[in-house]
Amino acid sequence: MNPRITAVIWGLLVIAAQLALPLALRDRLPDPLATRWGLGGLPSRSTSLTTYIVVAFLLWAVLWLVALAASERATARRPSRTVWWGGLFGLGALALGANVTTVLANLDAPDWTAARLPGWQVLAVIAAGFGVAVLAGYLRRGAPDGDLPHRSPPVLRLRAGQRSVWVGHAVNRWLALLPAAALAAVLVLGLLYATGLVAGGTATSVLPGLVLVLAAGVLTSSVSVQVGDSRVVVQFGPLGWPARRIPLSRIESAWSETRHPAEVGGWGIRGLPGSSTIMLRGGECLVIRDRSGGRLAISIDDAERGASLINALIAERVEP
Repeated sequence: MNPRITAVIWGLLVIAAQLALPLALRDRLPDPLATRWGLGGLPSRSTSLTTYIVVAFLLWAVLWLVALAASERATARRPSRTVWWGGLFGLGALALGANVTTVLANLDAPDWTAARLPGWQVLAVIAAGFGVAVLAGYLRRGAPDGDLPHRSPPVLRLRAGQRSVWVGHAVNRWLALLPAAALAAVLVLGLLYATGLVAGGTATSVLPGLVLVLAAGVLTSSVSVQVGDSRVVVQFGPLGWPARRIPLSRIESAWSETRHPAEVGGWGIRGLPGSSTIMLRGGECLVIRDRSGGRLAISIDDAERGASLINALIAERVEP
């Protein structure tokens, strides 16, 4: 069956189930019904039955339509196909599981405060969604990608004794806004604490999360790659730390390739065993294949020149 048809049928089945279950049992459900839960499975918030049905429909419908819109680009390669199909079926299973457990928790309850949601059901839904995602990704991953790119890897010709260094950079300005916003929030929080408008307990509970966002944003908003005589160094953040060093002796070849976030599952560090991507922006990427067959793709400017130098240095090392 055509992959798009499979995805359309699956999405429609999930929508039908999301609507049919609460509508079929509406005479046995309280209105409003419990939709949020606290410790011990006790309800903490309620929603009208109509609102609940509309929200359940829209949450899945939006995710499904976005996935369909990105399907052609997102399934271009085997790793991205695995992620896309796993996400599509796994999220659908999670949506169905959440709907079923919510309806069962409210079934025949005199009012929403009497509803109960056992903790084991929550764990079962999460486990089922994860299992469905893994199975769907495995079954729909398709044939392996071609072992070689569509053209020969570029090679730079070096004169005897010539030594060259190449450095490439890439910055995601939107991701760079995250640490700026986190830093501003930390400063505001400190000011509010100093003036007594925020209690110390509130400040200490919020501060670790802001610091984490600040650190993660600084480290992942930019990347640089340096190619030298004996290794390739991938450095993160404005300080170049952390860094990954790849000896040239481990590299088989390198080339430039156009990739987009939808093909690899989004921005950031993405990948599966044997194939990973450092994706900060769509477009030109430096792809490095090691001698074991694994691949590392890095979104970087001037990747063609970097790949040429890598291949030239590799060729120089193996020449008699």
